[in-house]
Amino acid sequence: MNWKHGGPGRRGYHHGNLREALIQSALNLIRDKGAAGFTIAEAARSAGVSPAAPYRHFRDREELIADVARLGFERFANDLEKAWHGGHPSSLEALQNVGRAYLAFARNEPAYYAAMFETGLPKAANIELEQSASRAFEVLHTATKKLIERLPAGSRPPAQMVALHIWSMSHGIASLFGRGNVEQRQAISPEELLEAGVLVYLRGLGLAGGAAPAATP
Repeated sequence: MNWKHGGPGRRGYHHGNLREALIQSALNLIRDKGAAGFTIAEAARSAGVSPAAPYRHFRDREELIADVARLGFERFANDLEKAWHGGHPSSLEALQNVGRAYLAFARNEPAYYAAMFETGLPKAANIELEQSASRAFEVLHTATKKLIERLPAGSRPPAQMVALHIWSMSHGIASLFGRGNVEQRQAISPEELLEAGVLVYLRGLGLAGGAAPAATP
């Protein structure tokens, strides 16, 4: 970031980095106050700019949060894609790696995670946000499609349904146990809890060591 001094006790802002500074300020405020705990004027003050400056880039606070969420989903999708690694060394192991990456992101990027999942932003109203969120989900959707290919054609559940079930399990464990709630993690780690839950679920479908159901006549 390029700050330049505008007199004693003041700092002027290099306009080329204004958007990035506001996003970083929003991330800091989300971390400290929660996703609903600050105004766009506070974000401007934190960035060292005038209350009117954010409106050069953002219509309102919701649009600023949406941009934070979009960037979060992009980083999230990158992490999940790296963990999936094209389904190597096996589709099941790669899916487990995706789960670990999910929990790691929730733990390491709590402000992004809150902006992505705890603001109630209507993704359909922001095409870039919707696209970045869809890209993240598509990693899990691809992973489940690869897994259920091992079942007989007549016994395969909808891949999207399986992906949504595993996403829900991952999100629940991340929210309840994977974001600093140390006192609730004495017996089993969030990673172990998610892996066990997913394996139980997949075995119920005849995957991951379970007996595959017979094909429907």
